[in-house]
Amino acid sequence: MELMLEQFMSLNLLNQFWITLFLIIPMVLIARTVVAGTRYSPILIIVIFGLSMGYILVETGVAEPGIGAFPMVNMVASATIIALVVSFFVGGQELRKIFSNKPLTNEEMVIPSQEEAVLGTTRTQIVMIIRSFFLLIGIESSSRVLIGGSTSALSNVYPLIAYIGIVGAIIFIDNRATITNKSLYIRKGIIEIIAIIGILYLSSLIAGGIESLIALPQIFFAMIISAALGALLYRWSFGPTIKALLFAGIPVVLAGNFMVGGSRIGEAFTIDGVNSLILYGFFGQLFFMFGGISLIMYFAKNNHVRNLAPGMAGALSHSGLTGACTAGDLGKEAAQRAPIMINIPFFGHIFVFSVLAISAERGELWTLPSIAIVAIGVLFTIISLKQLKKANNESNKEVKALMQFSFGWQLVAVFGGLLLLSFSQIPFLFTGMAQASAISHFGLFAAVQGGMFGAESASLIPFIFSMPFLVHPVVFFMFGKAMKDDGLMPVKTVHAISFIGLIGVVVSLFIV
Repeated sequence: MELMLEQFMSLNLLNQFWITLFLIIPMVLIARTVVAGTRYSPILIIVIFGLSMGYILVETGVAEPGIGAFPMVNMVASATIIALVVSFFVGGQELRKIFSNKPLTNEEMVIPSQEEAVLGTTRTQIVMIIRSFFLLIGIESSSRVLIGGSTSALSNVYPLIAYIGIVGAIIFIDNRATITNKSLYIRKGIIEIIAIIGILYLSSLIAGGIESLIALPQIFFAMIISAALGALLYRWSFGPTIKALLFAGIPVVLAGNFMVGGSRIGEAFTIDGVNSLILYGFFGQLFFMFGGISLIMYFAKNNHVRNLAPGMAGALSHSGLTGACTAGDLGKEAAQRAPIMINIPFFGHIFVFSVLAISAERGELWTLPSIAIVAIGVLFTIISLKQLKKANNESNKEVKALMQFSFGWQLVAVFGGLLLLSFSQIPFLFTGMAQASAISHFGLFAAVQGGMFGAESASLIPFIFSMPFLVHPVVFFMFGKAMKDDGLMPVKTVHAISFIGLIGVVVSLFIV
């Protein structure tokens, strides 16, 4: 009997692996196929397919809400922090280069294959997407083994999943790509894997060690460590691990999250207050995104995607726009600038997470510090807009002004939104979830997912976070249209969308 049980567990593990692989990877590839030949981001399609897949799995009786029957999908969905660690590292590198005032370029070890294996995706890109999947499950399971405390159905086989994931990631190298030094390139990939696992373990230890003083989430310390490491190793040329996770880490994580979120569509609407959460998240996307763009257009007299895309990706820590930028969907300049802008606001997260941690313990928003933080954010935003107006298309000046804007507008968006929500009927422990979805804030999402606002918010966040992505047809249509029009957005349309978002946010606050 014991032997039969062991055989069943082994078979179940293999089933979980293949099912998860064939659910998520084709979703990313299909999304890229749908937008092939356009300037639109595939993340828009991943939203639709992910939500639909999760909903269908539940409606057909294959899974229950939360997709507990597919724990490996949940593992991929919860690997948000891994994709962010890589972005923080790259951002740390870019910041060091900017502040050193030296135009340093790292050696490029790979010339990708341009052979299109699937419509819209080259061979090298397919390999990076598959490698990202292996990296996410391998690194996530490794970190869970080291940290411990997991109650997942797969907890007994984490070492095996880690082995499969890491070995798979190492051997998945595109043989059609030109690599200057193959052995060094592979070694770099292994070092990067070990470094990411080390960052996750160390950040978890620090977060756990100071939890009795203040409950700062693990992602805060992971950001500091990885950004500092990037600044220290600013000459590090990327190995296959960083390359893959930069290109496909966020899309793969989002695919998993949207599946989990889609599976909760049916049950979520039965919970009191969810309708107002979804409405606030939907219109919040319009207001905070296009309101920020309107400010840049009107006061900074700047209307180019190279500034708007990375600026708003950083200012909102916006998961969808970050993924589109780092994957190169919005141009080379946006791809180079996005990691910098993502890092800058996270240095302000010592205020964000400390105030939110104390607020969560109090059961209500800590009002006076929140107002002070919004005031600081407004000041930085005003200064940044003046600096951007004076930049005269000079790259260094634009980047420095966008860094200030990313910091300032993020403080305004996060705490301004939370202050607005404090006047609504939404329970406080749901407000973190509401604001995370309203700006697609990756850091706040990871904190809520980690339990900062309680177990109920942690279980609902994949659904609430994914629903405002339905407004992304508007977001990516506008950015896609700008890409087709030499990077310029239609000004009047942006202002109109901002106004609609403002009205929607105000109305949502009074709906129970």
